[in-house]
Amino acid sequence: MTAHLLIGPVLRRVVGDRATIWVETTAPARVRVEVAGGGAGTAQTFSGYGHHYAIVIVSGLVPGSANEYQVWLDDRQVWPQPESPYPPSVIATRAAADAGQPVSMIFGSCREATPEATGRKLPPDALDAFSRRLMTDPRSPELRPDLIVLLGDQVYADKTSAKVRRFLRRRRPAGHDGPADEVVSFDEYTKLYLESWRDPEVRWLLATVPTVMIFDDHEIIDDWNTSASWRRDMSSQPWWSERIASGLASYWVYQHLGNMSPDELAADPLLAKITSVEDATSLLHDFGLSVDKPTSAENTDRPYQWSFALDVGRTRLVMLDNRCNRVLTPGRREMLPAAEWGWFVDQAHGDYDHLVVGSSLPWLMPPAIHHLEAWNERLADSAGPRRAAVAERIRRAFDLEHWAAFSRSFAALTELFRRLGEGGPEAPGHRVGAGGAYAAPASISVLSGDVHHSYVARADLGPAVATPVHQLTCSPIHNQVPVVMRPLMRFSWSRLAAKAVRAVARTSGVRRPAVRWKRLAGPYFGNAVSTLRHSGTQADVRVEGTTKDGELITVADVHLRDA
Repeated sequence: MTAHLLIGPVLRRVVGDRATIWVETTAPARVRVEVAGGGAGTAQTFSGYGHHYAIVIVSGLVPGSANEYQVWLDDRQVWPQPESPYPPSVIATRAAADAGQPVSMIFGSCREATPEATGRKLPPDALDAFSRRLMTDPRSPELRPDLIVLLGDQVYADKTSAKVRRFLRRRRPAGHDGPADEVVSFDEYTKLYLESWRDPEVRWLLATVPTVMIFDDHEIIDDWNTSASWRRDMSSQPWWSERIASGLASYWVYQHLGNMSPDELAADPLLAKITSVEDATSLLHDFGLSVDKPTSAENTDRPYQWSFALDVGRTRLVMLDNRCNRVLTPGRREMLPAAEWGWFVDQAHGDYDHLVVGSSLPWLMPPAIHHLEAWNERLADSAGPRRAAVAERIRRAFDLEHWAAFSRSFAALTELFRRLGEGGPEAPGHRVGAGGAYAAPASISVLSGDVHHSYVARADLGPAVATPVHQLTCSPIHNQVPVVMRPLMRFSWSRLAAKAVRAVARTSGVRRPAVRWKRLAGPYFGNAVSTLRHSGTQADVRVEGTTKDGELITVADVHLRDA
């Protein structure tokens, strides 16, 4: 059977003179990537659930170049497509001595598929708009970012498009035991990625700019791992085990596999097993089930670490799993189990200038919502069963499950940033200054999404903290907040709202957080993509929204730190 390219190529990581490229094909094939000017790699597809994938490590790239590449399946060239109106995709590398070169990354979250697939009248897709701008000169370092950072809800398993719903009705037998309009099986998950990543402009962009990703709740289901009682309720559903196994296995294949560097891929035991068998269906299914084991305060071992870290020039990015490995023990809730938190703190050590933390859920929310979540967590942990039950219903109904609703983790993250920003020999992490002296990072930024509005907020961690610390939230890329909700969300940023909710929280013994924060830009409710740029010790962020005509316009431009 002749293999064709179904999804991809997706350029995932570029590390030195190597790159990784992910593809999905229609049949088993030998995948070969050839780069003009030098660089090549091959890999055999692996198969699972009747689908075929490959992750190709390309070696021998020329430092400091941006060269076109071709993808071959067996003896047939399949990329670039001859009929494509778009410019050829390129792989760009940084110069060998790149310490002084600027670093830029675009980021955002919450992207529904194209309007043709969804049937919804959403504002223009910000990722489409960014792609069209980059097409004007794909080699331009001013237009082309070093990295795309996608912060969750890349697909919506629980809010499917009209196209996917038609597919579900056609393929499922009568009396199917499961939610009618939501995906459950691995094969159904593949349709979500197919309709999202084959959007022509997005397909070209993913083939041209390296991309890293982390999930949020909608890759599995709304409110995923909100609380221990939520897990118990979901586990009682007869279709849940297949949903969680399929969701996590498909996430590993489509998203997480490409987050790993070439060295990490070579050392990954799961990839080694999957590529050594003819059919990896049972391996993927068992893996999906095994990594959903609940993490408790007593058992903090993580079944699998989804968090990861990488360096781009003098910038360190640490992407955190805010969903799968949560500790949900009442009274001892944690965003990350102890072992993974220790790993995160270790990543904060090292020789870098700027620290960027990718967190699908914002660390700093509108103050009124922060106090509401902290108050709700306190009530949910109360000894009175009736009060705790009411608080739990409120928690689920209003999605009160951000960092503020995991107060131990919020406090720990705040303290880590404070100690980092103070610098000195006792700091838990630092960059190494001239002569080996300890120095605080030039900037710390938390990139987030989820909340369907974009904003920039600066944290005040006390006079001893020289490092500017910011919350940078960009959401949605392609979705929208109901118009009736926008005044309420704006009000949640007001001093009046914060003061009122804080007073309620104080009656339950909730302490004032050890950080104060001020909104510098936003809230912006349109579709948007943001760019974080580091140049030396300077840091800037730009938020760009989309016009009705699908063009990008700047809605916020904030200097986070001057050189």
